[in-house]
Amino acid sequence: MVLLIASFVVYQLTAISGDPLAEIRSQGGREVVQRVAFLTEALDLDTPPVMRYFLWLGGAAGCLVGQCDLGLSVSRGLVPVTDAISTAMFSTIQLITAATILSILVGVAIGMTTALRQYSGYDYSVTFFAFVFYSLPIFWVAVLLKEYGAIRFNRFLADPIISLPIGALVAIGGGLIISSVFGGGLMSRLRTFGLTAALSAGTIVFLNQTLWLKNPSLGILGVALLSFMGAGVVLLLTVGLGNPRAVVTLLVTAATVPAMWLPIQYLFFFMPSFMGLAIATFGLAAVGVIIGLALGGEGRAEISRASAVVGFLGGLVLIADEALQHWGIFTDQITLKTGFISTIGAVTPTIASQDNIWLNILDGYSHLLLPTIALMIISVAGYTRYARASLLEVLNQDYIRTARAKGLNERTVIVKHGMRNALLPIATIIPVDITTIIGGAVITERVFAWDGMGQLFLRGLAAVDVNLVMGYVLVVGLMAVVGNVIADILYSALDPRIRIN
Repeated sequence: MVLLIASFVVYQLTAISGDPLAEIRSQGGREVVQRVAFLTEALDLDTPPVMRYFLWLGGAAGCLVGQCDLGLSVSRGLVPVTDAISTAMFSTIQLITAATILSILVGVAIGMTTALRQYSGYDYSVTFFAFVFYSLPIFWVAVLLKEYGAIRFNRFLADPIISLPIGALVAIGGGLIISSVFGGGLMSRLRTFGLTAALSAGTIVFLNQTLWLKNPSLGILGVALLSFMGAGVVLLLTVGLGNPRAVVTLLVTAATVPAMWLPIQYLFFFMPSFMGLAIATFGLAAVGVIIGLALGGEGRAEISRASAVVGFLGGLVLIADEALQHWGIFTDQITLKTGFISTIGAVTPTIASQDNIWLNILDGYSHLLLPTIALMIISVAGYTRYARASLLEVLNQDYIRTARAKGLNERTVIVKHGMRNALLPIATIIPVDITTIIGGAVITERVFAWDGMGQLFLRGLAAVDVNLVMGYVLVVGLMAVVGNVIADILYSALDPRIRIN
């Protein structure tokens, strides 16, 4: 019903907003009269808009059986709308999906850490910047990112040497941020600050000495390091360090990832396709489940789920490692004149024409980076505020005090009892945020010259191309409805009292 009502209203408003053949009529001449008559018949312009909508709806209903007919686009030379939106739809869905998922993960993580450090310097700083970012216009953010995140950063990548003052500033800033997040007494904060600053300084020295930013790679050591780091994060967020079986199981799963490095190389060599990527990620997730069932003991169900996540993340790391092995070929083709971070378009035509999935992954990432960040900046600020307020409210509930009185450790109280219940209000705003990101994507695509749904929508509005506008409405309206359905499913996953019938 939502899609029907929304599509009817938009169709009528677009149809009465002007004449799609006005520019042709102004030319005059006998051939123009014949052309106008032909287009009038082809587009059913003699039919009243209300009745014409139902003709369009009949063709759109054919999508349910795989026979879509969304009409012809007058602004694109009577090309079928389904052909016009096929490529654009993939680009926009990719952009919106990446921005939504990353916004939720980053925003919720920052918001909940500020709630745990309420009224600290970290909390005040995040709150200040959240309000600043939330008030920024999306087009202004996008333009600044093009200048500083792409043009100037690409110049830096030509000779990526981090100067001593910048390195010292990064080390000190990182130490202050991490020590504020972890909190504790003065000595605890000083230890955290010193360790973080030392690690940051060491990383900067490594980057300068190896020129890693110019020729990035992971190798088996990098894969192992990232796998164990991922296992540590998953362990902290799920079962905790107090469960020896869980620690052993997740460490074994993490060690399996670098052990599979060479076999996965052969897999990618003989199967350089999305099927190979799926086998690598879901195959390692299945291995994680098997290890969890074998070593998990009495808590094998929960440990197996955590182990599967570690295996899946390890598969993503192996994919990144394989893609970076093609970095030299990729940079040779894009040349340093344009730089790695792209500011125009969704793909590089010369690379898109090649049948090389690894070059396509690198190229897609380079084009997706800035538009995703532009959409994320404002969305993350909103999730940060919602997550902070939600967790603070939950932590003041009676059942949290009861859990602490029972002697449960603070990690269990926060992660299992606090964060899970605090996510319920977050699930409510996800559909609203998806619609906001869709609206922002129209402007972002214009700034970054993406040939996506937003560009088609603006082109259709300018030309009073009703069918093209309705193709956009159908796709993004369906995405908004699906977002609401996902939110309802999340309710049942987060709250065992809710059931889906």
